[in-house]
Amino acid sequence: MTRTGTVRWLERLAWGAGALLLLVWGAARLHSVVGTRKELMRFEAARSVRTSPGEASPSSPETPVAATPGEPTPGIVDFTLWSPVRIEAYQASLRASGGAAAVAMLRIQSIGLEVPVLDGTDELTLNRAVGRIAGTARPGEPGNLGIAGHRDGFFRGLKDLARDSPLELETPDGRRLCYRVEDIRIVRPSAIEVLDPTPEPSLTLVTCYPFYFVGSAPERYIVRAVLVSAPAGP
Repeated sequence: MTRTGTVRWLERLAWGAGALLLLVWGAARLHSVVGTRKELMRFEAARSVRTSPGEASPSSPETPVAATPGEPTPGIVDFTLWSPVRIEAYQASLRASGGAAAVAMLRIQSIGLEVPVLDGTDELTLNRAVGRIAGTARPGEPGNLGIAGHRDGFFRGLKDLARDSPLELETPDGRRLCYRVEDIRIVRPSAIEVLDPTPEPSLTLVTCYPFYFVGSAPERYIVRAVLVSAPAGP
């Protein structure tokens, strides 16, 4: 084969590989929509059950809610910043059966994030959502609620989060807890004091750092937010 023929063959191979990757990405995107909508529907169902009789759920058919410009579209996962490995793990987690319903829904409008919060931080949980760290407060309760997520998945967008940014946590009973980012720092994995109980209601987001790192990331990226408003419980 001549040099020109080899180059053309390599070009065709590259185009074919690119087309295949686009097909895989498209299939993953479609599958994520179905899977994430399922989690959101489970959350909505749980919230409806906990809503007092005669009281409409904030997003029930009786209480239409207009879409806010810039808000993430419910049920759609944005893979733009995700690593290929994490996308594959996410798809595998959706194929797994079972799993507990979400204990809350985390929304950070400034980075386009809307993700269910599940209980626990095992690999299956963190591949499909973010997880409440065992031993920390539960959503809507006093104290420090710790939530972990993968740096190359749902929590990669934390790199663009700024101090004073608003966060929202919605509980299954329909309460919307509003937080403000108070501090962002990088610590060693041994700095578990970031999860210590706090006298005031707070939210601590934890992911590995650096965000783009080959292998096991050596540090932790910590976002501490404080509660600024919360409606009375049902």
